[in-house]
Amino acid sequence: MDELMDQQEQLANSAEETYSAIRGCIITAQNKVSSAVNTAMVLAYHEIGEQVYKACGENDRAEYGKQLLQYLSERLTSEFGKGFSIRNLQMMRKFYVLFPNVNTLCSELSWSHYRLLMRISNQVERQFYMEECSKSAWSVRQLERQIHTMFYQRLLASQDKAPVSAEIQTTEPKPEYEKVIKDPYVMEFLQIRPDTHVYESSLEQALIDHLQQFLLELGRGFSFVARQKRFTLDGQDFFIDLVFYNYILKCFVLIDLKTGKLTHQDIGQMQMYVNYYTRELMNEGDTPPIGIVLCADKNDAVIKYTLPEDNNQIFASKYFTYLPTEEELKRELQLDEFRKLEDQMNPTVKVSCEPSDC
Repeated sequence: MDELMDQQEQLANSAEETYSAIRGCIITAQNKVSSAVNTAMVLAYHEIGEQVYKACGENDRAEYGKQLLQYLSERLTSEFGKGFSIRNLQMMRKFYVLFPNVNTLCSELSWSHYRLLMRISNQVERQFYMEECSKSAWSVRQLERQIHTMFYQRLLASQDKAPVSAEIQTTEPKPEYEKVIKDPYVMEFLQIRPDTHVYESSLEQALIDHLQQFLLELGRGFSFVARQKRFTLDGQDFFIDLVFYNYILKCFVLIDLKTGKLTHQDIGQMQMYVNYYTRELMNEGDTPPIGIVLCADKNDAVIKYTLPEDNNQIFASKYFTYLPTEEELKRELQLDEFRKLEDQMNPTVKVSCEPSDC
């Protein structure tokens, strides 16, 4: 019996070692692909920016510059896809203006990193973040957090700099490896049409599938519009998990799902989504959109409704006649059941051997 258990343990250890070796090989290969694609993107966009700058001169918003950008955008988009909008071409031009020497670019940084850096107006501060990002190998999310939390200013003001520098690994841990195919800029560059599920974990996908079906079956005027709806604001991309149009209320209903603890930033982000739809996407005769943030936290489900900034009580009561109640939504967010489903989809494989096989 002891001998059989030893054989099973050896087999399990051997299987785990083989898996780890194969996994390491895949991650190494993916990192090489990611690095190669991002380097090619950055260099290509820098060169495009230089060409646009030389053609438009100092002012790309002058009449000739506008016409040229319109022409270039239409021609490039028809041949290479939507990554070459006027806004993106202007961004590439700005990239060249802010980083004119191609030899000073950091190969470790992606186009997503540089888009964040270009929002920093102070040259010294921008250079600091670029060098620190390269040296510390920050992910895009880590760089964004450092900028938003004024890491540069906090570091200058701190007497003990080590804890300030190290805190990012706790507040925004870096993933073991980046999935390059999830970067929307990479997908545009490679002319890959994204599957909306690519931005979702298996747990999120199951929850969003369920919520989508629930609202369509609710029978209160919901019509499906989009999933992982992408829009760009001030050079930054945002994704809304679900967008519906309610033909009774005549308004868009925006839904964002959070599988962790709900934060003030989540509520503020939804308010920004609602304000954007109000300004840019409302049609004549529409009522203002409403946002719903669903937090499927492990302890409790939290539902937050976000109304337009100038809403009134009468207007709000009309909405809630047709929207699902908090109780209905909480009932649908049975997180334990979905975690069980996720475990079934991603089982832990146990290796064992029958006596006849050993």
